[in-house]
Amino acid sequence: MNIHTIFGAGGAVADQLLPVLLNKQEKVRVVSRTAKTVPGVESVAADATNYEQTLQAIKGSSVVYLLIGLPYDLRIWRAQWPVIMTNVINACKETGARLLFFDNVYMYGKVNGWMTEETPFNPCSKKGKVRAAIAKQLLQETKAGNLQALIARCADFYGPIGFKTSVPNLLVVQNLLKGKKAQWLASADQPHSITYVPDAAKALYLLANRPEAFGQTWHLPTASEPITGRQFVQQTAAAMHKPDGISVISNWMLSLAGLFDRTLKELKEMNYQNESPYLFNSDKFNKAFGFTPTSYSDGIKETVNWATKQ
Repeated sequence: MNIHTIFGAGGAVADQLLPVLLNKQEKVRVVSRTAKTVPGVESVAADATNYEQTLQAIKGSSVVYLLIGLPYDLRIWRAQWPVIMTNVINACKETGARLLFFDNVYMYGKVNGWMTEETPFNPCSKKGKVRAAIAKQLLQETKAGNLQALIARCADFYGPIGFKTSVPNLLVVQNLLKGKKAQWLASADQPHSITYVPDAAKALYLLANRPEAFGQTWHLPTASEPITGRQFVQQTAAAMHKPDGISVISNWMLSLAGLFDRTLKELKEMNYQNESPYLFNSDKFNKAFGFTPTSYSDGIKETVNWATKQ
């Protein structure tokens, strides 16, 4: 069978990838802890920390997209990510399925200049060390020829994807919708690359259908001119006809808020990403596939159009 299987159904990236696959008339299986009924696709309940359940969910798949998003909690990441990666790798080895792992940039640590696929792993956070370990594990298995896999890496992201998993969506779009002042982390004036998730979803499908793309790491398409938090707020506010004032959340404010909110507490160690330029380069993908990433102006308009209809 030629089934495209999505691990992490219902997540921000999975929800954008699903219509891409269906539009291409692919057979699709969506996997989550509790099976979600989705018209036109096979829904499977499986816990990726359980090997037998993972194996059964992958059997018959030609391609597996590992898009799982765990709760933003270091304790859960340390306990579950190594198990999930091991289970998915072993199930793909056993079944011959090709694997695409959707990754972030935490393992790079603080980078002076542009992040590329050649940027060495140098994590400066506890979460970054977890991500570096599972990425290295997958790269070693791939290099050894044990399975066909690739890493698809993305910057912070935004788009018509909900508010829980996107900091720009949460702090800017949702606040403005509620009539509140937009917020940004650490500094509103540092350049910061942000990936538009519909572009990332299209790119995942393109990669899945290019055999020579496997065995490599790819940065997913992201607008080449980074935007600042202030510019992101100004463009979003203009599209929503709202005031474009901005409130910057400092480290001490995160520390204080973290006493009452686990996610904010967990965000603090990652705030280095907002204190200096955060520059993500996707030239390798753009050139290989002739892809032009969505501009921030267009992406923000599409995101606002989605948000105002919620």
